[in-house]
Amino acid sequence: MIHSPEQTLSHTLSVLAVPAFADNYLWLIHDGTHAAVVDPGDAMVILDALKAHQLTLCAILLTHHHADHTGGVPELLQHFAVPVFGPRNEAITAITEPLAEGDVAYVRELDLQLTVIDVPGHTKGHIAYVRQRDERSGAPWLFSGDTLFAGGCGRLFEGTPGQMADSLGKLAALPDDTEVFCAHEYTLSNLRFASAVEPGNLALQERVAIDTEKRQQGLSTVPSTIALEKATNPFLRYKEPAILASLKVEGKLAADASPVEAFAALRMWKNNF
Repeated sequence: MIHSPEQTLSHTLSVLAVPAFADNYLWLIHDGTHAAVVDPGDAMVILDALKAHQLTLCAILLTHHHADHTGGVPELLQHFAVPVFGPRNEAITAITEPLAEGDVAYVRELDLQLTVIDVPGHTKGHIAYVRQRDERSGAPWLFSGDTLFAGGCGRLFEGTPGQMADSLGKLAALPDDTEVFCAHEYTLSNLRFASAVEPGNLALQERVAIDTEKRQQGLSTVPSTIALEKATNPFLRYKEPAILASLKVEGKLAADASPVEAFAALRMWKNNF
């Protein structure tokens, strides 16, 4: 399915982080007038942000069904009659534009096209959205929901280790300068685990120092980039010899284990870290 533009528009788009709950980020993609919201778990903080920045909501984009990503949708729809884009393979009643891999969601008011990637693992039908590079935009954008985090990945609530490993592989194949807008501020916790798994990773050590300082200053560590994730995120690096060695030293992996078994062992280690 392709939701195609009816006319050619030209806007400079920005992404605004709207903090919610203890550690969620809800994302407003906007041009200074209109805005699309990604994963609005809380309607009130979005309504407040729209008012503060004098924006009109024009679309809702959902990555998966969990309440901290969808809970604000009914109330937002009471204020704005807008399309709701979301995963075709999840039961979210508010969705008006069901999407799966290969579809392109088009938000007319923003002249925004987002390519959809199926990324099951955290949930069975989880999707991610990618804004490709074009002549009016800077780096590509990835809205990864709870699949790829800064320094980590989501828990496997519904999918399998193989599904999550494949999903992360799709995201790792995006251009290195793709900005990663994930849904939670879990970065320092993720990096503590990454440091235990791969203590000799110099790029990781540098990232820990930089992101620790950001949090001490009250700043977000998100977005990161695909290049940074590939250099420091153990769930994109689970085939690296140093990580495999750590898993074996900890007694969490057999000598003849497959890559998927290594990924599963790594995710289980993180669950109990």
